[in-house]
Amino acid sequence: MSYQQPLQTIEPDEPAAPVRGTISTGVPQATRQPVVLTPTATSGAAPGDLESGLGGILRQSSHPLALFCLYLFRVSAIAVYILCGLFTDNYVLSTVVVVVLLAMDFWNCRNVAGRTLVGLRFWNQVDEDGESYWVFESRDPSRAPANPIDSKMFWIALYAFPVLWVLLLIVSLLKFNISFLPIVGLAIVFNVTNVIGFTYADRDSKQRWVGSVAGGSWNSGLGGLGGQILGGVVRSGVSRVFQ
Repeated sequence: MSYQQPLQTIEPDEPAAPVRGTISTGVPQATRQPVVLTPTATSGAAPGDLESGLGGILRQSSHPLALFCLYLFRVSAIAVYILCGLFTDNYVLSTVVVVVLLAMDFWNCRNVAGRTLVGLRFWNQVDEDGESYWVFESRDPSRAPANPIDSKMFWIALYAFPVLWVLLLIVSLLKFNISFLPIVGLAIVFNVTNVIGFTYADRDSKQRWVGSVAGGSWNSGLGGLGGQILGGVVRSGVSRVFQ
């Protein structure tokens, strides 16, 4: 006779009631400050960086067109001189284009860019006795001061591009490229003439306005050492190029 013990079923435990309230640990807890999200800048560029570059320089310039043309003619002359061999083998055409650009740059720098950007201009004049002397023109800096951006960019262009032409002259000599030496020589003569002329004009302007010599006079002739040096450089340079 067998005896069967009934199977016992295990009932699931009742879920524990959620603990409500606070549990004291004996240690005071610091009050948690709410987190406030603030928008951050999407770009890390400083305000000064936004004004940098060619666009910023032209926006800060008082005469952006004159400044643009000054660099346009100077860069174009060097670019055509370097890259002309890639587009044409016509030596006459390349020479004519470079010389025209150099002449336009020389005239623009002396008569337009120098007058509008820094208030300086110079030219050569012959008196009744046949004596040649240089005349410098400048505006009163107290009435119309030059824009700092215009002045800085003008002097950079005035002194930097003659150095580039001298480097191109050295490269032509090292490569024995004698055919383009007259072009480089003419470019150096034009650029150095502007450098010497505006340097003496700037010095003459500072001497006149700081010393309060002139009473509204704009023109000042220099028939001494400065004019002789400038005239000698121009005459000797042109004669060497076209001899």
